[in-house]
Amino acid sequence: MKKFLLLLAAVALTASMAQADAASGQKVYLKNFKAKFNMNGTKFAAEHTVSEWEDLFANDAKGFVDEYGKRFPNALPVLANPEMKDKIQEVGDFAKQYGSDSGNVPSCG
Repeated sequence: MKKFLLLLAAVALTASMAQADAASGQKVYLKNFKAKFNMNGTKFAAEHTVSEWEDLFANDAKGFVDEYGKRFPNALPVLANPEMKDKIQEVGDFAKQYGSDSGNVPSCG
């Protein structure tokens, strides 16, 4: 029973940390990309499925930077900024949490 409770606590902690990363990514998106991409967070996250977002944010988000840099050239300086590397991964956590097939809807319309 004790092992079960420890496992349950570990799962709950992991889930809450994933939510925290998604919340942080939502803030990064709203602050740095909403105006540049001309879409709210809900529309942005729904552009791809969870699996597609995972692919875009693999390899230091190279696919994300390439796709959104081409679509929104005015965002390229932010996307390519080495200081944004970790923050872009947080945006990825947000996008994956609320991808079009996730069943989740962010509260950042």
